[in-house]
Amino acid sequence: MEHITLSFPATRTVSGKALAGVVGSGDMEVLFTATQGDTLTIAITTSVDNSEQRWQALFERLGALSSLPAGQMQIHDFGATPGVARIRIEQVFEEVTHA
Repeated sequence: MEHITLSFPATRTVSGKALAGVVGSGDMEVLFTATQGDTLTIAITTSVDNSEQRWQALFERLGALSSLPAGQMQIHDFGATPGVARIRIEQVFEEVTHA
């Protein structure tokens, strides 16, 4: 298992917590807790070795498409495709946006 920690500038605030996916489902789970401040901190535990560049690129792409919220995110990845990863992350962002 590889552990990756990433931080990105956050340009919006939200409130609440959100969960997408199920860790036992065989792909991934994303937990998000909103915080005050200007940083999105992501802690990733993944079964895919040497994947930090993939995660970095995914969050850079998400940040270019829309504003990232301030908060703490935990990702438990068990080999999900980049498409599934993006969907799960966008699901938690949407949930806290409408909380």
